[in-house]
Amino acid sequence: MNRKSAHVKYGVTAFLTVGAILLFYDTFFGRRWLPGVWGQLMEAVRPILYGAFIAYLLAPVVNFFEDRLFSAQVRRAREKGRFAAPAVRAASLLMTWLVVCLMVYILASVLLPELYKSVLQLISNVENYYNTIAGWVETLLATYPDVENLVVEQINLYYQDITGWLGANNVADWLQKALSQAQTVMSVAAGSVVGLVNFLKNLLVGVIVSVYLLAAKEYCAAFARRTVCGLFSRNNAVWVLRGVHRADVIFSGFVRGKLLDSLIIGILCFICCSILKFPYTPLVSVIVGITNVIPFFGPFLGAVPSVFLILLVSPVKALYFLLFILVLQQVDGNVIGPKILGDTTGLSSLWVIIAILIGGSFFGLPGMFFGVPVCACLYSLFTFLVDTRLKKKRLPLEVKAYDGAVPDPEAAPAVPERPEDDAG
Repeated sequence: MNRKSAHVKYGVTAFLTVGAILLFYDTFFGRRWLPGVWGQLMEAVRPILYGAFIAYLLAPVVNFFEDRLFSAQVRRAREKGRFAAPAVRAASLLMTWLVVCLMVYILASVLLPELYKSVLQLISNVENYYNTIAGWVETLLATYPDVENLVVEQINLYYQDITGWLGANNVADWLQKALSQAQTVMSVAAGSVVGLVNFLKNLLVGVIVSVYLLAAKEYCAAFARRTVCGLFSRNNAVWVLRGVHRADVIFSGFVRGKLLDSLIIGILCFICCSILKFPYTPLVSVIVGITNVIPFFGPFLGAVPSVFLILLVSPVKALYFLLFILVLQQVDGNVIGPKILGDTTGLSSLWVIIAILIGGSFFGLPGMFFGVPVCACLYSLFTFLVDTRLKKKRLPLEVKAYDGAVPDPEAAPAVPERPEDDAG
């Protein structure tokens, strides 16, 4: 029996090894079957991912209504061995989505009309802004002759290229290229419309999925724990659940806190800019609020286009707006942010910058946002593994203890035990 089990084990290992090698070769040198299947799978499960993310954001709101308004009914349901009272859960879900719809309606009714006016004003003044920028360029060229010579030289090179292209190509070729470019523009526009429709469809399905997930969130959590306990030994299951709990603490604290913080910053920017009568207040507030989601670099990414828009109208107001943004970010970094986020990630500023740069290089703006909690989870795992090794060697855990020579395990005091996270 043992020999048969060993043969089966070796056979499965060999099969998996050969399969992994073939997939690796196909992914990088063959027909790329695996990336295609992965892309199709992600496209199919995208509404489910949207729903899971929405449910993850709204779960604390549902818990708030149940704990504050229906605590007795929830306690009786737990005493009877049920995950939740159906009537209570339905009422909490209804109130949660009423609050969400009310917030969306208030933001849309207040912000969207003003945002529409700002966009129309920006479009109608494009020619004036072009003349303003052209005047700045002429002044710069008149003040700095070296820059003028460089610009004139580049213009002459472009002129020669254009005249040479016109001489080498007839009108028919030009019309054919223009027609192909027009078809490209139309296809891009059609693709954008189709992409928007697909996004709205996936979002609607995601909302429906989130309702089902919120209705059965205790069952889903219990089912996940049951699966972990079935796949791992008891000790390993405890460590896995503790790690998942730690990751949940990091992600929930950062994602929910950062979104709430950005919403508050956007509203404060809209109120203060309206009082100070800055131009394009709704558009600027939306830019500042959205870019504030990105840690560290977000305020700079939002301030640059906002200052430029106001600069086209009034350089003095642009300077005042820049000073206002600096004050607002100081308030956010020292008052609002710490109150909402606290120390959820446990990362230093250097690691936050590294996480943003790496996440942004691989996944763009979403990577810049989610890179920080992912890096925090990896850092927490790395710290746990290092602490475990240090405990076995009876070495101190504090970083200050290693300032100089390596501590002697025999002379070191007893290693303090760190409180572990609950399994949740």
